[in-house]
Amino acid sequence: MAQAVPHDWLRPDWPAPAQVRALCTTRSGGVSAPPFDSFNLGRYVGDAPSAVQSNWAMLQRSLSSGGRPVRPVYLRQVHGTAVLPLHADTPEGAGVDACTTQARGIACTVMAADCLPVLFTNRAGTRVAAAHAGWRGLAAGVLEQTLRCFANETQDGKAQPAINNEAAKSPGEVLAWLGPCIGPLAFEVGPEVRDAFCAQDPQSARHFTPHGSGGKLLADLAALARQRLRARGVTALYGNDGSPAWCTVGNPLRFFSHRRDTPLFGSSGRMAACIWLAD
Repeated sequence: MAQAVPHDWLRPDWPAPAQVRALCTTRSGGVSAPPFDSFNLGRYVGDAPSAVQSNWAMLQRSLSSGGRPVRPVYLRQVHGTAVLPLHADTPEGAGVDACTTQARGIACTVMAADCLPVLFTNRAGTRVAAAHAGWRGLAAGVLEQTLRCFANETQDGKAQPAINNEAAKSPGEVLAWLGPCIGPLAFEVGPEVRDAFCAQDPQSARHFTPHGSGGKLLADLAALARQRLRARGVTALYGNDGSPAWCTVGNPLRFFSHRRDTPLFGSSGRMAACIWLAD
């Protein structure tokens, strides 16, 4: 797979089982013209459809370069909490923000350009999932809903009865990788965003800092996601730690950013985070 993937695409550094593969694209490697240069995967952002189609074909080739053909499933992110199980015949275009599968040959795929992509696997490597977490979806519980698909998975990957099996209900055997998103020095929000999180957990307040006038705040989206995951028992957390290298706004040569690009160009490209099971 290394030869088929552009050098600056992100590959999670985490102790996932060998059969679990994952990556997150960047701007590099595609054929889209400015301002979508060059690996835009957004189908409805104003880019040439032929360029987007070519980029998706390249993504599929990259995922499949290890052997078995792997299909990334295009989903429309709608800032909700629904989780779609993926199968070989799942059609593209569903309006959901999370997906999961136990099948080979299909990649859980979410797109983002400031929102936070989160990839999941269990330690047994029998199930994977992906979630798209903007602040609305994160506050509404998209990560918690995604974790539910692992609720009855145990270390050996077999579903167990819920009765007398508390371990099967725990997400402690789940690993999560957080991809790039708008960083804590760039994500300006109103007080209603802080209120939405603090209504569920007052400790969320520490991830907001006053900024400017009018009650504006800076929010740390990745830290809020980590807090939500830890609260559900997920301690194996990797990837985005809120440092500048992960900020989509602050790295224009590497990442698309809706907040940065839209005022200038009217839209922004999209990156994809993918996770799949290999043979």
